[in-house]
Amino acid sequence: MPIVTIQVTREGTQQGASAVTAQEKAALIKGVSEMLRDVLNKPLDSTFVIIEEVDTDNWGWGGLPALEFRRQRAATPK
Repeated sequence: MPIVTIQVTREGTQQGASAVTAQEKAALIKGVSEMLRDVLNKPLDSTFVIIEEVDTDNWGWGGLPALEFRRQRAATPK
């Protein structure tokens, strides 16, 4: 019985959205479940998928809060 946890930031992928949509979550659940079926022969009805939404102020990388890291990255010439 696979249990898969997907963590995503709590921010919308579409203009004005503040979270991942129900349709996007359904697509993630379907895609991960089908991948486990195809790769490991796990039945769809024995695969559990948990989606956790993390507020952007609760994560970071590069030693900075995520939004600050993004701001600095965007300001850096390429």
